[in-house]
Amino acid sequence: MAQETTPASAPTMGEVVQLIDFDPIRPGQIIIELRAYWESLRKGRAIPERSDVEPRGIRNALDYAFILERIAPGAARFRLAGKHLIDLMGMEVRGMPFCSLLDPSSRGRLSDVLESVFKAPQVAEIRLDSPGGYGRPPLTARMLILPLRSDLGDVTRALGCIISEGEIGRTPRRFDIVSDEVVPVIPGALALDPSPSAAGFNEQPSPWRAPPLAAPAPVPVGAAQTPEARRARFRIVHETPERPKD
Repeated sequence: MAQETTPASAPTMGEVVQLIDFDPIRPGQIIIELRAYWESLRKGRAIPERSDVEPRGIRNALDYAFILERIAPGAARFRLAGKHLIDLMGMEVRGMPFCSLLDPSSRGRLSDVLESVFKAPQVAEIRLDSPGGYGRPPLTARMLILPLRSDLGDVTRALGCIISEGEIGRTPRRFDIVSDEVVPVIPGALALDPSPSAAGFNEQPSPWRAPPLAAPAPVPVGAAQTPEARRARFRIVHETPERPKD
C-alpha cells in the first residue's frame, strides 16, 4: 500500500498559522471602504451627519477608525478611537488632542490641513512616517479625514482612519507628515489649499508710550498739612545741562 504523504505547503498538526499571512492589512482597501461608506451616508447632501455613522457600517475599518471633534481653529480632539490607534499610542486616546499623534515639527501642517477639512469643507488624505529607533522599527501610515456635521448642523466633527504598516514596537509611536492631499466634497469644486499657520504672535506690538503725568490734586484751604502729604506733592524734575558753545 502506498504511503500517504503530506504536501509541503500544507500546515502540519500543531503548527501555528497566523491569519495575517493569509489576509494581510491593505491600507488602500480600508481607506477606499471608509470613503465609500461616507459617500453612502450623504444621500444627496454635501456633508453627512455624525448621527448617521454606525459601527456596523464600517465593520472592516472599525479597528482603524476614529471620530474627531473640532475644539478651536485647527485643533480637534478624539471622541472615539479604534484599537489600532490605541496600539500605536500605547494608551486610551479619547479626549486627547489630535495633534498628539504627530511629532511637534508636523503639528502645524496638520492643523492647517485639519482646518481646511472643517472650513471648506473637504476630504484630506495624509501619508505619514515614523522613523526607526531603539525598539521602534520604521513605520509608515496613511490617514483619511472626512468632514461630518454635528447635531447643531455645523461642520465640527470628522470621521477618519489611520492604518500603519510595519511592527509598532515601543509606544507611543508618533509620525511626521510626508505628504497631504485635499479634495473638495463636491466634484469639480475648487479645493481650498491649507494655509500656512502664522508662527507665534505675528502682530507687531504697539509702541509704548508713557501715560501723562497727572497734576497733583489741589489741597483744600485749611486742610492739615502732614509731612507725608507734603512729600506726596513733590515731583522730581530732571534738567538737561546746556552744552558748552564752541
